[in-house]
Amino acid sequence: MASNIIDAKLLAKMFLAGANNLESHKEWINELNVFPVPDGDTGTNMTMTIMSAAREVAALGENPDMVTLCKAISSGSLRGARGNSGVILSQLLRGFTKAISDKTELNIEMLADAFEKGVETAYKAVMKPKEGTILTVARGGAEKARELSDEGITDMEAFLQQTIDHAEYVLSQTPEMLPVLKQAGVVDSGGQGLIQVVKGAFDA
Repeated sequence: MASNIIDAKLLAKMFLAGANNLESHKEWINELNVFPVPDGDTGTNMTMTIMSAAREVAALGENPDMVTLCKAISSGSLRGARGNSGVILSQLLRGFTKAISDKTELNIEMLADAFEKGVETAYKAVMKPKEGTILTVARGGAEKARELSDEGITDMEAFLQQTIDHAEYVLSQTPEMLPVLKQAGVVDSGGQGLIQVVKGAFDA
């Protein structure tokens, strides 16, 4: 990555790639779905949620500004939110976009702030937050992002890679937090869905 700054155009591209990556993995995520009920729809719900936002983002055209982009991501995902995992995803996006909508470009520190705001918003939206879920994975990633930012990391690519790696590590630990996952021999499906979104965005 040539630059250590993400502008609205790049963020829109990253968001759409993340949404598409989630969509292409949704059946696999559905198969992981055993918590809170094994109804096999986490991937579908998260995909419907993010695709609702992706349609609004795509409609903005080539050069969106940050305010319009954030509004499209936030309102689109809230409107499209389905199921527990979709609602949590929409709240993560809502908090994230709220933290950045007044910026024109994002640096590492701003992203760390936005990740934290997303997690805080999502935790507040859930009446009884349960560890070992998408919330735990999001929080793990946000904590790593903050730690790297505080350490003064300047390489955006390394920052995002290490943040995702840590979130994946947290995801791998979810069966230790939720016995039902351990019994089924799977990681949390919502957490896995979130990882697919950020990985797709990172690849873009």
